[in-house]
Amino acid sequence: MTTKVKRILVVEDSEQDIELTLAALDGHNVANEVDIARDGAEALDYLFRRGTFAGRTTGLPVVILLDLKMPRVDGLEVLRQIKANPEMKQIPVVMLTSSREEQDLIRSYELGVNAYVVKPVNFQQFMESVRQLGCFWAVINEPPPHPLSSP
Repeated sequence: MTTKVKRILVVEDSEQDIELTLAALDGHNVANEVDIARDGAEALDYLFRRGTFAGRTTGLPVVILLDLKMPRVDGLEVLRQIKANPEMKQIPVVMLTSSREEQDLIRSYELGVNAYVVKPVNFQQFMESVRQLGCFWAVINEPPPHPLSSP
């Protein structure tokens, strides 16, 4: 039996939040690989293997941690395109955002988000939240079998 690489895609435009997220995930060996997309357009290029990611050969992530408010393409549009795609719609997507706006929450669930988490302001709480998210979605949760998710 081969061990499948557990890959997490973090879509975040804040360098500080990227660093904290990587530290939280790395510190607990949650995933074999963590890939970063710094805005929604880059995330879509990554997922659909376009542009600079055209030659990407690795499989799909086991979970996507997605920021909501980003330049170029926002998180809601990224979520819409993921859930509209038959090969990707089963990938769990966690909206990890600072937005507490009810409309963002409602729209995220309408588009099929699997979880909506408001980023804690406190450093330790942020680290613990990301660690728990990573542990649940990349370690505990059993994803559906997917032919395109193999490396």
